[in-house]
Amino acid sequence: FGVGAGWNREETENHGTDPHRRFSLMRERIEAMKAIWTQDEAEYHGEHVDFDPIWSWPKPLQQPHPPVLVGGNGEKVIERVVAFGDEWMPNLGLTSPDEMARRVEELQEKAAQAGRGEIPVTGSAAPRDPEAIERLAEIGFHRLVWYVRPEPRDQVAPKVEKLARLVHEAQVA
Repeated sequence: FGVGAGWNREETENHGTDPHRRFSLMRERIEAMKAIWTQDEAEYHGEHVDFDPIWSWPKPLQQPHPPVLVGGNGEKVIERVVAFGDEWMPNLGLTSPDEMARRVEELQEKAAQAGRGEIPVTGSAAPRDPEAIERLAEIGFHRLVWYVRPEPRDQVAPKVEKLARLVHEAQVA
């Protein structure tokens, strides 16, 4: 279950969210969603999200709930992942591999300090270079996601096949 607070001020405002309050809103929505997923009779009272006891069925198959992947590369994203996320999903196109290695190390240190186990890291906008993929695995990435443009099948299929070969090569290496 991927979440992010957004970065585009106009888009955020267009969706009815004060850009300055988007992070506290995201936190409360995640906490409320986890309550709905895990409690027979969920109730949540926050500054932005407020509901009396409700019932919602069926519950998610994953226990205790679907993993919450917190996206972002900002300064405070690691604190947010440790506080209410289950995984981190940074955009790899925005940060150097060395900086990403430092951030992943920081994430795992803060997770340990909070009494949590290792937090998985999924990279979005992953590079298409086998050496870069190997480096990301060494850094501690558990999964990578690539963007493929929405095009007709005959144009997309070869791109997906190329990515499949790339992933296979990385797994064999």
